[in-house]
Amino acid sequence: MGTISEEIKKRRTFAIISHPDAGKTTLTEKLLLFGGAIQTAGAVKSNKIKNTAASDFMEIEKQRGISVATSVMAFHYRDVLINLLDTPGHKDFAEDTYRTLTAVDSVILVIDCVKGVEEQTEKLMEVCRMRDTPVMIFINKLDREGQNPFDLLDELESKLQIKVRPLSWPISIGATFKGVYNIYDKELNLFNPNKTRIEEEILQIRDLGDSNLEDAIGLKDAGVLRQDIELIEGVYDKFDDGLYRSGHLAPVFFGSAVNNFGIRELLDTFIRLAPAPRPRMADKRLIEPTEEKFSGFVFKIHANIDPRHRDRIAFLRVCSGKFERNKFFHHVRLGKDFKFSSPATFMAQEKNIIEQAFPGDVIGLYDTGNFKIGDTLTEGEKFMFKGIPSFSPEIFKEVANTDPLKSKQLEKGIEQLTEEGLAQLFIQQNGQRKIVGTVGELQFEVIQYRLMHEYGASCKFLPIQIYKACWITFEKPEVFEQFARYRAHQLAQDKDGRYVFLAESPWMLDTMIKDFPDLKFHFNSEFKIA
Repeated sequence: MGTISEEIKKRRTFAIISHPDAGKTTLTEKLLLFGGAIQTAGAVKSNKIKNTAASDFMEIEKQRGISVATSVMAFHYRDVLINLLDTPGHKDFAEDTYRTLTAVDSVILVIDCVKGVEEQTEKLMEVCRMRDTPVMIFINKLDREGQNPFDLLDELESKLQIKVRPLSWPISIGATFKGVYNIYDKELNLFNPNKTRIEEEILQIRDLGDSNLEDAIGLKDAGVLRQDIELIEGVYDKFDDGLYRSGHLAPVFFGSAVNNFGIRELLDTFIRLAPAPRPRMADKRLIEPTEEKFSGFVFKIHANIDPRHRDRIAFLRVCSGKFERNKFFHHVRLGKDFKFSSPATFMAQEKNIIEQAFPGDVIGLYDTGNFKIGDTLTEGEKFMFKGIPSFSPEIFKEVANTDPLKSKQLEKGIEQLTEEGLAQLFIQQNGQRKIVGTVGELQFEVIQYRLMHEYGASCKFLPIQIYKACWITFEKPEVFEQFARYRAHQLAQDKDGRYVFLAESPWMLDTMIKDFPDLKFHFNSEFKIA
């Protein structure tokens, strides 16, 4: 192992994000294939996963063929250690994706060339822009009849509000798709639809006037490619990696993930351009990755990763210094020191115990219930990393126990699944009434399924009329007491014991904000507690 600085330079930590069905799981799988992390790819055909992709390991995901839990995968490629965080594409699990984006240094956004920019893609980009996260765009499914590439670039700029610069360019599309010209390295990569393995036919064409171009792709397509590249060089500024790293310019690549095509250009350019682990803002100061002392934060918790062992794993992003197995670290929120005897890295379901980890690495810590999302570990310094908020949910339902003999199991299950971040829990009447809030309906199905299969408990979810959950802070306790008497039936506490106002309508919320100017109403949980 090298010094901390050397280890940092070797690492790239990123997430793949997309609208559902844009081909994100397939791209993830092909990147793992290039890195030698898996040997065969499970083909994703007609939205049904035949051989389930390595990253989709929860039973309910296999049934639905969508990713509902973020998985972490580490693999080596050309002397670089890549930490890849796969995210749920489905909009109902957006909150899990937002949290994952706090733990990465850059993002690859997958766009379907047929459908273009979709609503979920726009929301994901907003989260990236909040943090100026560098974004690379991979336009997928070039083997299908899709939109004109120039139209797609215009749509990306207008809908995602980011400047783009193509670094590879397709030669035709759909049935006549012949390959990709790598603008960045001046190479031609020819497409053979019958090849499913990784070898590709690469021609170095330093000069597009070279007659080898006609021999490779024919007179007509060579002419079109020359015109297209000339237009690109005329319309788009020269690629500026500083603008990319500051989150203001997105390089664009084209390919077909299911056919393993265009992936190499993406991966080779990614490891050259994407930032190594970057500094992180904490509540007290900026934490540099090169600092000697270890720090990191928990961005995800997953109970029962292995149903045979009732384990709960906290996923921690290392931000500075060096994490070491069996060394005591300080849990800032609890004010206690803990050591970890079996910290793990992941290759989807395979876990490997590690001795040490460096900035950029994501490690799994076995947890007996000490961690919550957003918790910070340090070597003693008292600070908390910022930027892992909960947002007000969109759908609220009351939990109704359908098996009174399993009340304890239900209580434990609801508590653990909401601590994982699958949904938010609001408690009323001294714990007697529990309300679950989610971004989408699908989460209620996942919670019911997991309660039954992992905790042996069953419940119904009863719809209730709530418009928004707002966290409340105050400086004058007497004002809050007056509000609490007046609105007791609409007050709840979240899992951390903070007061939340459950507003039934926009009118009700506006009225309370006007009537109680000394109370502060927050629409996400990231605020200083008064």
